Amino acid sequence: MAYAMGALMWKTSDQPANVDEKCAGVLGAAMFYAKVGDAAIVYTGDYNMTPDRHLGAAQIDRLQLDLVITESTYATTFRDSKYAREREFLEAVHKCVASGGKVLIPTFALGRAQELCMLLDDYWERMNLKAPIYFAAGLTIQANLYYKVLINWTSQKVKSTSATRNAFDFKNVHSFDRSTINAPGPCVLFATPGMISGGFSLEVFKQWAPCGQNLITLPGYCVAGTVGHRLMSAKTPAKINVDENTQIDVRCQIHQLSFSPHTDAKGIMDLVKFLSPKHVILVHGEKPKMALLKKGIELDFGIPCYYPANNETVCIPSSLYVKADASREFLKSSLSPNFKFLNTSSRADIDLILNERTESFVQVCDDRVAEGVLTMQKNQHPKIVHQNELLVMVGGENHEVQFAYCCPVRVSDECKDVAPSPGENTPPVFDKCPWLHLLYTKLSNDFQDVTYQNDGDRLQIESFTVSVCLKEKCPHRTHVSPDSTSETVNFCCVWSMVDEKLAWRVISIMKNLELRTR
Repeated sequence: MAYAMGALMWKTSDQPANVDEKCAGVLGAAMFYAKVGDAAIVYTGDYNMTPDRHLGAAQIDRLQLDLVITESTYATTFRDSKYAREREFLEAVHKCVASGGKVLIPTFALGRAQELCMLLDDYWERMNLKAPIYFAAGLTIQANLYYKVLINWTSQKVKSTSATRNAFDFKNVHSFDRSTINAPGPCVLFATPGMISGGFSLEVFKQWAPCGQNLITLPGYCVAGTVGHRLMSAKTPAKINVDENTQIDVRCQIHQLSFSPHTDAKGIMDLVKFLSPKHVILVHGEKPKMALLKKGIELDFGIPCYYPANNETVCIPSSLYVKADASREFLKSSLSPNFKFLNTSSRADIDLILNERTESFVQVCDDRVAEGVLTMQKNQHPKIVHQNELLVMVGGENHEVQFAYCCPVRVSDECKDVAPSPGENTPPVFDKCPWLHLLYTKLSNDFQDVTYQNDGDRLQIESFTVSVCLKEKCPHRTHVSPDSTSETVNFCCVWSMVDEKLAWRVISIMKNLELRTR
Protein backbone atom coordinates (compact mmCIF):
# COMPACT_ATOMS: atom_id res chain seq x y z
CA MET A 1 0.00 0.00 0.00
CA ALA A 2 2.55 2.59 1.04
CA TYR A 3 6.17 3.19 0.23
CA ALA A 4 7.43 1.74 3.48
CA MET A 5 7.82 -1.74 4.82
CA GLY A 6 4.87 -3.42 6.43
CA ALA A 7 2.35 -1.56 4.33
CA LEU A 8 -1.19 -2.19 5.47
CA MET A 9 -4.78 -1.64 4.41
CA TRP A 10 -7.05 -0.85 7.32
CA LYS A 11 -10.76 -1.12 6.65
CA THR A 12 -13.70 -0.39 8.83
CA SER A 13 -17.36 -0.51 7.95
CA ASP A 14 -20.56 0.53 9.66
CA GLN A 15 -18.64 2.54 12.22
CA PRO A 16 -16.89 5.93 12.20
CA ALA A 17 -13.39 5.79 10.77
CA ASN A 18 -10.61 6.84 13.14
CA VAL A 19 -7.69 7.64 10.86
CA ASP A 20 -4.42 8.41 12.62
CA GLU A 21 -2.25 11.04 10.94
CA LYS A 22 0.84 9.40 12.47
CA CYS A 23 0.65 6.63 9.87
CA ALA A 24 3.17 8.80 7.99
CA GLY A 25 6.10 6.86 9.49
CA VAL A 26 8.38 4.77 7.31
CA LEU A 27 8.65 1.37 8.92
CA GLY A 28 5.15 -0.09 8.65
CA ALA A 29 3.67 3.00 7.02
CA ALA A 30 0.19 2.48 5.61
CA MET A 31 -2.61 3.95 3.60
CA PHE A 32 -5.93 3.80 5.41
CA TYR A 33 -9.12 2.76 3.64
CA ALA A 34 -12.26 3.54 5.63
CA LYS A 35 -15.82 2.77 4.61
CA VAL A 36 -18.97 3.65 6.53
CA GLY A 37 -22.17 2.65 4.78
CA ASP A 38 -21.71 3.70 1.16
CA ALA A 39 -19.17 6.45 1.92
CA ALA A 40 -15.51 5.49 1.38
CA ILE A 41 -12.25 7.40 1.84
CA VAL A 42 -8.51 6.78 1.61
CA TYR A 43 -6.02 8.58 3.86
CA THR A 44 -2.55 8.21 2.42
CA GLY A 45 -0.07 9.30 5.05
CA ASP A 46 3.39 9.77 3.50
CA TYR A 47 4.02 7.69 0.40
CA ASN A 48 6.32 7.45 -2.59
CA MET A 49 5.23 6.47 -6.09
CA THR A 50 8.83 5.79 -7.15
CA PRO A 51 10.67 2.64 -5.97
CA ASP A 52 14.05 3.03 -4.32
CA ARG A 53 16.84 0.65 -3.32
CA HIS A 54 15.22 -0.94 -0.30
CA LEU A 55 11.46 -0.39 -0.80
CA GLY A 56 9.05 -0.66 -3.69
CA ALA A 57 6.63 1.98 -4.95
CA ALA A 58 3.29 2.61 -3.28
CA GLN A 59 0.55 0.22 -4.32
CA ILE A 60 -3.17 0.39 -3.70
CA ASP A 61 -6.24 -1.29 -5.16
CA ARG A 62 -8.53 0.65 -7.47
CA LEU A 63 -11.45 1.66 -5.26
CA GLN A 64 -14.75 3.50 -5.54
CA LEU A 65 -14.00 6.52 -3.35
CA ASP A 66 -15.83 9.63 -2.27
CA LEU A 67 -12.65 11.21 -0.92
CA VAL A 68 -8.86 10.89 -0.99
CA ILE A 69 -6.86 12.74 1.66
CA THR A 70 -3.28 12.95 0.43
CA GLU A 71 -0.09 14.48 1.74
CA SER A 72 1.37 17.26 -0.39
CA THR A 73 4.83 17.97 1.01
CA TYR A 74 6.28 18.36 -2.49
CA ALA A 75 3.15 19.77 -4.11
CA THR A 76 5.02 21.67 -6.83
CA THR A 77 8.27 19.67 -7.08
CA PHE A 78 9.04 17.49 -10.09
CA ARG A 79 12.13 15.43 -9.34
CA ASP A 80 14.70 14.54 -11.94
CA SER A 81 16.13 11.05 -12.42
CA LYS A 82 16.86 9.15 -9.22
CA TYR A 83 20.10 7.83 -10.71
CA ALA A 84 21.27 11.35 -11.55
CA ARG A 85 20.60 12.44 -7.95
CA GLU A 86 22.46 9.43 -6.57
CA ARG A 87 25.45 10.08 -8.81
CA GLU A 88 25.57 13.75 -7.80
CA PHE A 89 25.35 12.81 -4.12
CA LEU A 90 28.14 10.20 -4.36
CA GLU A 91 30.43 12.53 -6.28
CA ALA A 92 30.00 15.30 -3.68
CA VAL A 93 30.72 12.93 -0.77
CA HIS A 94 33.68 11.31 -2.54
CA LYS A 95 35.22 14.68 -3.39
CA CYS A 96 34.95 15.84 0.22
CA VAL A 97 36.51 12.76 1.86
CA ALA A 98 39.20 12.61 -0.83
CA SER A 99 40.31 16.09 0.21
CA GLY A 100 40.36 15.09 3.89
CA GLY A 101 37.02 16.65 4.87
CA LYS A 102 34.18 15.38 7.03
CA VAL A 103 30.65 14.84 5.71
CA LEU A 104 27.59 15.36 7.91
CA ILE A 105 24.36 13.83 6.61
CA PRO A 106 21.46 14.90 8.85
CA THR A 107 18.70 12.34 8.41
CA PHE A 108 15.91 10.68 10.30
CA ALA A 109 16.49 7.25 11.81
CA LEU A 110 14.05 5.41 9.54
CA GLY A 111 13.94 5.12 5.79
CA ARG A 112 16.43 7.61 4.34
CA ALA A 113 19.22 6.52 6.69
CA GLN A 114 18.98 2.92 5.45
CA GLU A 115 18.60 4.02 1.82
CA LEU A 116 21.72 6.20 1.89
CA CYS A 117 23.70 3.67 3.93
CA MET A 118 23.02 1.07 1.25
CA LEU A 119 24.04 3.54 -1.45
CA LEU A 120 27.32 4.55 0.24
CA ASP A 121 28.18 1.01 1.35
CA ASP A 122 27.87 -0.26 -2.20
CA TYR A 123 29.86 2.70 -3.56
CA TRP A 124 32.62 2.23 -0.97
CA GLU A 125 32.93 -1.43 -2.04
CA ARG A 126 33.17 -0.59 -5.72
CA MET A 127 35.61 2.30 -5.24
CA ASN A 128 37.61 0.58 -2.47
CA LEU A 129 37.41 3.66 -0.25
CA LYS A 130 38.81 3.53 3.29
CA ALA A 131 37.24 6.60 4.93
CA PRO A 132 34.92 5.37 7.71
CA ILE A 133 31.14 5.75 7.52
CA TYR A 134 29.32 6.16 10.82
CA PHE A 135 25.78 6.41 12.03
CA ALA A 136 24.90 7.75 15.44
CA ALA A 137 23.86 5.13 17.98
CA GLY A 138 20.27 4.93 19.16
CA LEU A 139 17.22 4.72 16.96
CA THR A 140 19.18 4.00 13.78
CA ILE A 141 20.71 0.84 15.25
CA GLN A 142 17.31 -0.36 16.45
CA ALA A 143 15.75 0.46 13.08
CA ASN A 144 18.41 -1.56 11.26
CA LEU A 145 17.56 -4.57 13.42
CA TYR A 146 13.93 -4.38 12.29
CA TYR A 147 15.00 -4.05 8.67
CA LYS A 148 17.11 -7.19 9.00
CA VAL A 149 14.29 -9.16 10.60
CA LEU A 150 11.55 -7.92 8.28
CA ILE A 151 13.51 -8.44 5.09
CA ASN A 152 10.40 -9.84 3.35
CA TRP A 153 8.77 -6.41 3.55
CA THR A 154 11.46 -4.78 1.43
CA SER A 155 11.86 -4.47 -2.33
CA GLN A 156 12.10 -7.47 -4.60
CA LYS A 157 15.77 -6.80 -5.32
CA VAL A 158 16.68 -6.82 -1.63
CA LYS A 159 14.66 -9.98 -1.00
CA SER A 160 16.24 -11.81 -3.93
CA THR A 161 19.76 -11.31 -2.51
CA SER A 162 18.88 -11.95 1.14
CA ALA A 163 19.73 -15.66 0.87
CA THR A 164 23.40 -14.89 0.25
CA ARG A 165 23.73 -11.56 2.06
CA ASN A 166 21.41 -9.35 4.06
CA ALA A 167 21.51 -5.92 2.43
CA PHE A 168 21.36 -4.26 5.84
CA ASP A 169 24.55 -5.93 7.09
CA PHE A 170 26.69 -2.97 6.06
CA LYS A 171 30.40 -3.72 5.64
CA ASN A 172 31.61 -0.13 5.76
CA VAL A 173 29.10 1.48 8.14
CA HIS A 174 29.82 1.47 11.88
CA SER A 175 28.49 2.97 15.10
CA PHE A 176 29.89 6.38 16.03
CA ASP A 177 31.75 7.16 19.23
CA ARG A 178 30.78 10.69 20.26
CA SER A 179 34.14 11.28 21.87
CA THR A 180 35.76 11.20 18.42
CA ILE A 181 33.65 14.04 17.06
CA ASN A 182 36.76 16.18 16.46
CA ALA A 183 39.14 13.34 15.60
CA PRO A 184 41.38 14.10 12.61
CA GLY A 185 40.82 12.53 9.22
CA PRO A 186 37.92 12.24 6.79
CA CYS A 187 34.67 10.46 7.62
CA VAL A 188 30.96 10.34 6.81
CA LEU A 189 28.44 10.63 9.63
CA PHE A 190 24.66 10.05 9.66
CA ALA A 191 23.10 11.95 12.57
CA THR A 192 19.57 12.71 13.68
CA PRO A 193 17.36 14.72 13.48
CA GLY A 194 17.22 15.37 9.77
CA MET A 195 16.35 19.08 9.94
CA ILE A 196 19.19 19.94 12.39
CA SER A 197 16.54 21.25 14.76
CA GLY A 198 18.38 19.91 17.80
CA GLY A 199 19.96 16.72 19.06
CA PHE A 200 23.22 15.21 17.88
CA SER A 201 23.07 16.55 14.31
CA LEU A 202 23.00 20.12 15.69
CA GLU A 203 25.90 19.36 18.01
CA VAL A 204 28.01 18.04 15.12
CA PHE A 205 26.98 20.96 12.92
CA LYS A 206 28.34 23.45 15.45
CA GLN A 207 31.71 21.66 15.44
CA TRP A 208 32.11 21.00 11.71
CA ALA A 209 30.39 23.99 10.04
CA PRO A 210 33.26 26.52 10.53
CA CYS A 211 35.68 24.38 8.48
CA GLY A 212 35.57 25.04 4.74
CA GLN A 213 36.91 21.55 4.00
CA ASN A 214 33.81 19.85 5.42
CA LEU A 215 30.48 19.16 3.75
CA ILE A 216 26.90 19.17 5.00
CA THR A 217 24.48 17.46 2.64
CA LEU A 218 20.76 17.87 3.23
CA PRO A 219 18.95 14.89 1.67
CA GLY A 220 15.40 15.67 2.76
CA TYR A 221 12.73 18.24 3.46
CA CYS A 222 13.35 20.90 6.12
CA VAL A 223 10.58 22.86 7.80
CA ALA A 224 10.83 26.65 7.83
CA GLY A 225 12.49 27.95 10.99
CA THR A 226 14.92 25.04 11.40
CA VAL A 227 18.68 25.28 10.93
CA GLY A 228 18.41 22.94 7.94
CA HIS A 229 15.97 25.29 6.23
CA ARG A 230 18.27 28.27 6.82
CA LEU A 231 21.20 26.36 5.32
CA MET A 232 19.21 25.64 2.15
CA SER A 233 19.02 29.33 1.32
CA ALA A 234 22.45 30.29 2.70
CA LYS A 235 25.50 31.13 0.61
CA THR A 236 28.71 30.30 2.39
CA PRO A 237 30.43 31.85 4.13
CA ALA A 238 27.43 32.89 6.18
CA LYS A 239 26.40 33.37 9.77
CA ILE A 240 23.51 31.16 10.92
CA ASN A 241 21.59 31.82 14.11
CA VAL A 242 21.15 28.51 15.90
CA ASP A 243 19.20 30.11 18.74
CA GLU A 244 18.82 33.52 20.34
CA ASN A 245 22.25 33.35 21.95
CA THR A 246 24.26 31.30 19.45
CA GLN A 247 25.50 32.22 16.00
CA ILE A 248 27.61 29.87 13.89
CA ASP A 249 30.10 31.03 11.28
CA VAL A 250 29.32 28.59 8.47
CA ARG A 251 32.19 28.11 6.02
CA CYS A 252 31.65 24.48 5.06
CA GLN A 253 30.13 23.35 1.77
CA ILE A 254 26.34 22.98 1.65
CA HIS A 255 24.86 20.38 -0.67
CA GLN A 256 21.12 19.99 -1.03
CA LEU A 257 19.63 16.96 -2.75
CA SER A 258 16.17 15.45 -2.48
CA PHE A 259 16.17 11.90 -1.14
CA SER A 260 12.95 12.46 0.76
CA PRO A 261 10.48 9.56 1.04
CA HIS A 262 7.66 11.95 0.15
CA THR A 263 6.29 11.65 -3.36
CA ASP A 264 6.58 14.60 -5.73
CA ALA A 265 3.82 16.45 -7.60
CA LYS A 266 3.80 13.89 -10.41
CA GLY A 267 3.35 11.06 -7.91
CA ILE A 268 0.41 12.82 -6.26
CA MET A 269 -1.23 13.44 -9.64
CA ASP A 270 -0.64 9.80 -10.65
CA LEU A 271 -2.32 8.53 -7.48
CA VAL A 272 -5.31 10.85 -7.89
CA LYS A 273 -5.68 9.81 -11.53
CA PHE A 274 -5.49 6.11 -10.63
CA LEU A 275 -8.02 6.27 -7.79
CA SER A 276 -10.28 8.86 -9.50
CA PRO A 277 -12.12 9.87 -6.31
CA LYS A 278 -15.04 12.27 -6.28
CA HIS A 279 -13.15 14.73 -4.05
CA VAL A 280 -9.55 15.35 -2.94
CA ILE A 281 -8.22 17.03 0.21
CA LEU A 282 -4.56 18.10 0.38
CA VAL A 283 -2.80 18.06 3.76
CA HIS A 284 0.75 18.18 5.14
CA GLY A 285 2.05 20.85 2.81
CA GLU A 286 2.70 24.54 2.32
CA LYS A 287 -0.40 26.59 1.50
CA PRO A 288 0.87 28.40 -1.65
CA LYS A 289 2.12 25.13 -3.13
CA MET A 290 -1.08 23.29 -2.26
CA ALA A 291 -3.05 26.04 -4.02
CA LEU A 292 -1.12 25.38 -7.24
CA LEU A 293 -1.58 21.61 -6.95
CA LYS A 294 -5.31 22.11 -6.32
CA LYS A 295 -5.61 24.02 -9.61
CA GLY A 296 -3.76 21.25 -11.44
CA ILE A 297 -6.02 18.50 -10.06
CA GLU A 298 -9.21 20.40 -10.87
CA LEU A 299 -8.00 21.39 -14.33
CA ASP A 300 -6.62 18.00 -15.41
CA PHE A 301 -9.15 15.67 -13.79
CA GLY A 302 -12.19 17.85 -13.04
CA ILE A 303 -12.16 16.67 -9.41
CA PRO A 304 -13.09 19.17 -6.65
CA CYS A 305 -10.02 19.72 -4.48
CA TYR A 306 -9.59 21.39 -1.08
CA TYR A 307 -6.68 22.35 1.17
CA PRO A 308 -8.29 23.35 4.49
CA ALA A 309 -6.36 25.10 7.23
CA ASN A 310 -6.03 23.66 10.72
CA ASN A 311 -9.40 23.49 12.53
CA GLU A 312 -11.26 24.27 9.29
CA THR A 313 -14.25 22.06 8.45
CA VAL A 314 -14.87 20.75 4.94
CA CYS A 315 -18.19 19.09 4.07
CA ILE A 316 -17.90 16.35 1.44
CA PRO A 317 -21.13 14.94 -0.04
CA SER A 318 -21.28 11.17 -0.36
CA SER A 319 -23.47 8.73 -2.25
CA LEU A 320 -26.20 6.67 -0.60
CA TYR A 321 -27.43 3.52 -2.31
CA VAL A 322 -30.72 1.94 -1.23
CA LYS A 323 -31.37 -1.74 -1.90
CA ALA A 324 -35.04 -2.19 -2.69
CA ASP A 325 -37.35 -5.01 -3.68
CA ALA A 326 -39.61 -4.73 -6.74
CA SER A 327 -43.23 -5.81 -7.06
CA ARG A 328 -44.39 -8.21 -9.74
CA GLU A 329 -46.64 -5.61 -11.36
CA PHE A 330 -43.80 -3.11 -11.59
CA LEU A 331 -41.56 -5.70 -13.24
CA LYS A 332 -44.32 -6.59 -15.70
CA SER A 333 -44.77 -2.92 -16.61
CA SER A 334 -41.05 -2.54 -17.24
CA LEU A 335 -41.15 -5.48 -19.65
CA SER A 336 -43.91 -3.98 -21.78
CA PRO A 337 -42.51 -2.67 -25.08
CA ASN A 338 -42.96 0.96 -26.03
CA PHE A 339 -42.52 1.01 -29.78
CA LYS A 340 -41.75 4.20 -31.66
CA PHE A 341 -42.20 4.41 -35.42
CA LEU A 342 -40.04 6.80 -37.38
CA ASN A 343 -40.49 7.51 -41.07
CA THR A 344 -37.06 7.97 -42.63
CA SER A 345 -35.58 8.04 -46.07
CA SER A 346 -32.50 6.24 -47.32
CA ARG A 347 -30.84 6.70 -50.71
CA ALA A 348 -29.60 3.25 -51.63
CA ASP A 349 -26.40 3.08 -53.60
CA ILE A 350 -27.93 1.08 -56.43
CA ASP A 351 -30.89 3.47 -56.75
CA LEU A 352 -28.51 6.40 -56.73
CA ILE A 353 -26.60 4.87 -59.60
CA LEU A 354 -29.60 3.80 -61.68
CA ASN A 355 -32.29 6.41 -61.29
CA GLU A 356 -31.53 8.36 -58.09
CA ARG A 357 -34.77 7.09 -56.58
CA THR A 358 -35.26 7.77 -52.86
CA GLU A 359 -36.61 4.81 -50.90
CA SER A 360 -38.65 5.38 -47.72
CA PHE A 361 -38.93 2.96 -44.84
CA VAL A 362 -40.20 2.86 -41.25
CA GLN A 363 -37.69 2.58 -38.42
CA VAL A 364 -38.98 0.94 -35.24
CA CYS A 365 -37.34 1.52 -31.85
CA ASP A 366 -38.28 0.41 -28.35
CA ASP A 367 -38.19 3.47 -26.10
CA ARG A 368 -38.89 1.52 -22.92
CA VAL A 369 -39.09 3.39 -19.61
CA ALA A 370 -40.00 1.82 -16.27
CA GLU A 371 -41.78 4.12 -13.85
CA GLY A 372 -42.44 3.13 -10.27
CA VAL A 373 -42.78 4.49 -6.76
CA LEU A 374 -40.30 3.75 -3.96
CA THR A 375 -42.20 2.90 -0.77
CA MET A 376 -40.67 2.65 2.68
CA GLN A 377 -42.77 1.10 5.42
CA LYS A 378 -41.89 0.47 9.02
CA ASN A 379 -40.09 -2.84 9.68
CA GLN A 380 -40.08 -3.66 5.95
CA HIS A 381 -37.55 -3.48 3.14
CA PRO A 382 -37.92 -0.56 0.71
CA LYS A 383 -39.94 -1.62 -2.30
CA ILE A 384 -40.62 -0.25 -5.77
CA VAL A 385 -44.27 -0.66 -6.76
CA HIS A 386 -46.40 0.29 -9.73
CA GLN A 387 -48.38 3.50 -9.34
CA ASN A 388 -51.65 1.54 -9.43
CA GLU A 389 -50.47 -0.56 -6.47
CA LEU A 390 -49.67 2.56 -4.49
CA LEU A 391 -53.29 3.70 -4.65
CA VAL A 392 -54.39 0.38 -3.18
CA MET A 393 -51.74 0.56 -0.47
CA VAL A 394 -52.78 4.03 0.71
CA GLY A 395 -56.49 3.53 -0.01
CA GLY A 396 -56.67 6.44 -2.43
CA GLU A 397 -58.38 7.13 -5.73
CA ASN A 398 -56.77 7.79 -9.06
CA HIS A 399 -56.86 11.47 -9.99
CA GLU A 400 -55.49 12.70 -13.26
CA VAL A 401 -54.79 16.36 -13.95
CA GLN A 402 -55.50 17.42 -17.50
CA PHE A 403 -54.90 20.67 -19.32
CA ALA A 404 -57.00 22.13 -22.13
CA TYR A 405 -56.52 24.90 -24.64
CA CYS A 406 -58.65 25.99 -27.59
CA CYS A 407 -56.19 26.87 -30.33
CA PRO A 408 -57.13 28.99 -33.38
CA VAL A 409 -55.61 27.90 -36.71
CA ARG A 410 -55.66 30.10 -39.82
CA VAL A 411 -57.29 28.81 -43.02
CA SER A 412 -56.72 29.93 -46.58
CA ASP A 413 -59.40 31.62 -48.69
CA GLU A 414 -60.16 28.49 -50.71
CA CYS A 415 -60.98 26.63 -47.47
CA LYS A 416 -63.48 29.13 -46.07
CA ASP A 417 -66.48 27.63 -47.85
CA VAL A 418 -65.97 24.26 -46.13
CA ALA A 419 -65.90 25.68 -42.61
CA PRO A 420 -68.59 24.17 -40.36
CA SER A 421 -71.37 26.38 -39.10
CA PRO A 422 -71.04 27.61 -35.52
CA GLY A 423 -73.20 25.68 -33.12
CA GLU A 424 -73.29 22.57 -35.28
CA ASN A 425 -73.61 19.55 -32.98
CA THR A 426 -72.63 16.82 -35.43
CA PRO A 427 -69.02 15.71 -34.82
CA PRO A 428 -66.86 16.37 -37.86
CA VAL A 429 -65.45 13.44 -39.78
CA PHE A 430 -62.89 13.54 -42.53
CA ASP A 431 -65.38 13.25 -45.38
CA LYS A 432 -67.62 15.99 -43.94
CA CYS A 433 -65.05 18.36 -42.45
CA PRO A 434 -61.49 18.35 -43.78
CA TRP A 435 -59.94 20.38 -40.95
CA LEU A 436 -58.75 17.45 -38.84
CA HIS A 437 -57.43 15.63 -41.86
CA LEU A 438 -55.59 18.75 -43.04
CA LEU A 439 -54.14 19.25 -39.55
CA TYR A 440 -52.98 15.63 -39.46
CA THR A 441 -51.24 16.09 -42.81
CA LYS A 442 -49.42 19.18 -41.57
CA LEU A 443 -48.38 17.75 -38.19
CA SER A 444 -47.19 14.43 -39.59
CA ASN A 445 -44.49 16.29 -41.51
CA ASP A 446 -43.16 17.93 -38.33
CA PHE A 447 -43.57 14.98 -35.94
CA GLN A 448 -42.30 11.92 -37.76
CA ASP A 449 -41.02 10.20 -34.62
CA VAL A 450 -44.39 9.81 -32.87
CA THR A 451 -47.40 7.54 -33.31
CA TYR A 452 -50.71 9.11 -34.38
CA GLN A 453 -54.16 7.75 -33.68
CA ASN A 454 -57.34 9.13 -35.24
CA ASP A 455 -60.92 7.96 -35.26
CA GLY A 456 -62.43 10.71 -37.39
CA ASP A 457 -63.55 12.76 -34.38
CA ARG A 458 -60.15 13.46 -32.89
CA LEU A 459 -56.43 13.14 -33.44
CA GLN A 460 -54.24 11.73 -30.62
CA ILE A 461 -50.48 11.88 -29.99
CA GLU A 462 -49.58 10.17 -26.70
CA SER A 463 -52.03 11.73 -24.19
CA PHE A 464 -52.43 14.85 -26.34
CA THR A 465 -55.76 14.88 -28.20
CA VAL A 466 -57.09 17.50 -30.60
CA SER A 467 -60.56 17.90 -32.09
CA VAL A 468 -62.47 20.60 -33.96
CA CYS A 469 -64.23 22.95 -31.54
CA LEU A 470 -67.74 23.96 -32.69
CA LYS A 471 -68.67 25.93 -29.59
CA GLU A 472 -69.29 29.64 -29.96
CA LYS A 473 -67.96 30.32 -26.46
CA CYS A 474 -65.44 27.69 -25.49
CA PRO A 475 -64.18 28.01 -21.87
CA HIS A 476 -60.71 27.01 -23.05
CA ARG A 477 -60.51 29.74 -25.69
CA THR A 478 -58.43 32.65 -24.41
CA HIS A 479 -58.27 34.92 -27.50
CA VAL A 480 -61.04 35.65 -29.97
CA SER A 481 -60.27 37.97 -32.85
CA PRO A 482 -63.16 39.90 -34.49
CA ASP A 483 -62.87 38.03 -37.76
CA SER A 484 -61.97 34.63 -36.29
CA THR A 485 -65.14 32.99 -37.64
CA SER A 486 -64.13 33.70 -41.22
CA GLU A 487 -60.35 33.23 -41.02
CA THR A 488 -59.69 30.60 -38.34
CA VAL A 489 -60.81 27.19 -37.19
CA ASN A 490 -60.63 26.43 -33.48
CA PHE A 491 -59.22 23.14 -32.22
CA CYS A 492 -59.71 21.97 -28.63
CA CYS A 493 -56.50 20.43 -27.27
CA VAL A 494 -56.43 18.29 -24.11
CA TRP A 495 -53.36 16.66 -22.53
CA SER A 496 -51.98 15.30 -19.28
CA MET A 497 -49.03 16.66 -17.32
CA VAL A 498 -46.54 14.06 -18.55
CA ASP A 499 -46.90 15.33 -22.13
CA GLU A 500 -46.84 19.03 -21.37
CA LYS A 501 -43.72 19.72 -23.44
CA LEU A 502 -45.09 17.74 -26.38
CA ALA A 503 -48.43 19.57 -26.17
CA TRP A 504 -46.93 23.03 -26.33
CA ARG A 505 -44.67 21.99 -29.20
CA VAL A 506 -47.74 20.91 -31.18
CA ILE A 507 -49.72 24.02 -30.21
CA SER A 508 -46.87 26.33 -31.21
CA ILE A 509 -46.84 24.71 -34.64
CA MET A 510 -50.63 24.91 -34.94
CA LYS A 511 -50.58 28.64 -34.20
CA ASN A 512 -48.25 29.23 -37.12
CA LEU A 513 -50.13 26.96 -39.55
CA GLU A 514 -52.35 27.95 -42.43
CA LEU A 515 -54.60 25.13 -43.57
CA ARG A 516 -54.94 24.69 -47.31
CA THR A 517 -56.87 22.12 -49.30
CA ARG A 518 -54.11 21.99 -51.89
